[in-house]
Amino acid sequence: MFDSLQEKLADAFKVLKGKGKITEGNVKEALKQVKMSLLSADVNYKVVKEFMDKVTSKALGEKVMRSITPDQQFIKIVNDELVELLGGQQSELDLKSRPSVILMVGLQGSGKTTTAAKLALWLKKKKGRNPLLVADDVHRPAAIDQLEMLGKSIDVPVFTGDRKDPYEIAKKGLDFALAKGLDTVIIDTAGRLQIDEEMMKEVEKISELVKPDEILMVLDSMAGQDVVNAAAEFDKRLSVTGFVVTKLDGDSRGGVALSAKYVTGKPIKFVGMGEKVDQLDAFFPDRMASRILGMGDVVSLVEKVQENFDKKKMEEMEKRLRKAQFTFDDFREQLRQVKKMGSLSSLLEMIPGASKIKNVQLDEDQLKHVEAIINSMTKKERTNPGIINFSRKKRIAAGSGRPLSEVNKLMKSYDEMKKMMKRFGKLEKKGKMGKFPFQFK
Repeated sequence: MFDSLQEKLADAFKVLKGKGKITEGNVKEALKQVKMSLLSADVNYKVVKEFMDKVTSKALGEKVMRSITPDQQFIKIVNDELVELLGGQQSELDLKSRPSVILMVGLQGSGKTTTAAKLALWLKKKKGRNPLLVADDVHRPAAIDQLEMLGKSIDVPVFTGDRKDPYEIAKKGLDFALAKGLDTVIIDTAGRLQIDEEMMKEVEKISELVKPDEILMVLDSMAGQDVVNAAAEFDKRLSVTGFVVTKLDGDSRGGVALSAKYVTGKPIKFVGMGEKVDQLDAFFPDRMASRILGMGDVVSLVEKVQENFDKKKMEEMEKRLRKAQFTFDDFREQLRQVKKMGSLSSLLEMIPGASKIKNVQLDEDQLKHVEAIINSMTKKERTNPGIINFSRKKRIAAGSGRPLSEVNKLMKSYDEMKKMMKRFGKLEKKGKMGKFPFQFK
């Protein structure tokens, strides 16, 4: 996410590294590089101009605080302005009516239908709500089928009506929610490849009929400034309440996320970080600014760990680790829980300083290969790896479809880890170590 922007901003900060204080002379080149970084990230030109005016006025003449070097001071100034540019504070959904209505709008191809399902799951898991998905894109029958399939996968009901009249579907969808005691209605409206009058009139009429609490426009982060212009038009016609920026896990330059709030005055409320239905996150401007600057996002990382890791299982695993009784069953369980947290690259971005590590190859398939090797072991082999001899390794390699070298490599890694745990356990007993690193509180 924002890899190119991160790299260019890092180069800008290097200009001030080692300087005694911020002056007009040494900050000029840094400011120029920050400006070029934002423009190359496809940030709206007006946004860049105002942003640079604010950063420049704060940077010039700033006294370097005690224990803070000029490059750190400049990073803080840029960070603070990025937070403001992204909205300042988190903007939550305002769902007061019963049932609450969320109208999903946007251009075709932005990921609107998938996002509607993601939002339903997020509300169900995070807020304890009982949502209903309403398939109101009658111009694209595949969208209705897609929403039905997604709804089934997350155990959320989907109302389709007659699949012909978008206005009747919307009205009867609300009646259905009331009759079933569902408290949130998410309406997936039709999109187009570009804004047209017919589409806008249709969604305007639906909005008048259902009187939504929230009108969320889905923005494709990879689509550039044309999408920001479309956002301004949607806001003018519908008065959107916020945005969901999708595909941030891809090769996004960042221009959409950094321009939307400035151009429309409306906040980003959610971001899509992957294709899976559980990969939707609430948007926090300060956390996103930190990630853009390559400083990680520890808070979100901790939240993901707490959400996806089974505390009881981890406590049991901790006890076995203390006694060096870690098995391949434990290893497989760890892999599965890590995979639930998202892609390795997205997790790496949350670790402070990780963006500075160059040429790191994160092979997502490698985790699958390791799990396949472990799955090819018998229960006895997973529990007691010491019995795995050459003939057993050959059978495991054949059963997993992986080369024998990978089986040997996994076995070697396991042996080294077990030796390390034994050494650690001995040091802990002697009182030479503090808290056990795997301890859960």
